[in-house]
Amino acid sequence: MKRITLVHNPTAGDEEHSKKELKNLIEANGFECKYLSTKDKDWKEIKNSTDILMIAGGDGTVRKVTKELLQKKLLEHIWPIVILPVGTANNIAKTLGVEGSSEEIISSLRQAETKKFDVGKVFNIKDTEFFLESFGYGIFPYLMKEIRDIESKDDSPEQALEKAMTLLLEIIDSYHPRGCELEIDGKDHSGTYLLAEIMNTKSIGPNLFLAPEGDPGDGEFDVVLIPEADKEKFSAYVKQKLNGEEINYDFHSVRAKKIRISWQGTHVHVDDEIIKLEESAEVEAEIKPALLEFLLPNGSSK
Repeated sequence: MKRITLVHNPTAGDEEHSKKELKNLIEANGFECKYLSTKDKDWKEIKNSTDILMIAGGDGTVRKVTKELLQKKLLEHIWPIVILPVGTANNIAKTLGVEGSSEEIISSLRQAETKKFDVGKVFNIKDTEFFLESFGYGIFPYLMKEIRDIESKDDSPEQALEKAMTLLLEIIDSYHPRGCELEIDGKDHSGTYLLAEIMNTKSIGPNLFLAPEGDPGDGEFDVVLIPEADKEKFSAYVKQKLNGEEINYDFHSVRAKKIRISWQGTHVHVDDEIIKLEESAEVEAEIKPALLEFLLPNGSSK
């Protein structure tokens, strides 16, 4: 009998995602279950006897768990990971095509396929080494900083996403583009941009699909660059998202394995963390292929 270690964020989701309900679902499908709560001090104690690592939570929980594995350099003990996406945006799960109820995901595990997942490695940012989704400059660090003032624990995921997109529209309208020195695989792409995002997933933030063709297992980033000339196009995309439409816009992007970047500003985000740097500090990033492996339930995209 295979053993699942469930790492659970008990504040994510609803009663259907309680410790008791999730353990019952796992055991009813013929697996042993070891439960760990991210709120407990011992959640990092994942045993080598684990066959599958299951993470129940949102993007923040997925990053928290995988960051711990990578920082401890436990690569010889990187287990196949299953996501139960019960957070707000769930950009990592959406990129992988993982959807459906927890019951549907767990019941289809025996038919799951594996998916290698690249990791971004960053240099010259203190206390930060890896990213799963993206790191970038411009509008998104500003959005992440401002949204904290209007967030509420009582918001539903839908309300939280709507708040973020409404605020984003205001920021797009008022934000002044900044100069950026950018080298992508040895070629100069410097310019003046509203944002520069080095993306490993298809979407970031409030489910904005800036790299809809992105693949986190192809060994390359998608560097998305939005100049001031595309401000109206970017704004129109967010407005359509707010109206419940999902139309893919062709924002300028460049495939990359290694980048060097400095921005005329001091703030950068690495996944969901905002970091203050010295003005125009140079940062490097490179792709580290296939460091993680996810299990995709039957029906998920590769």
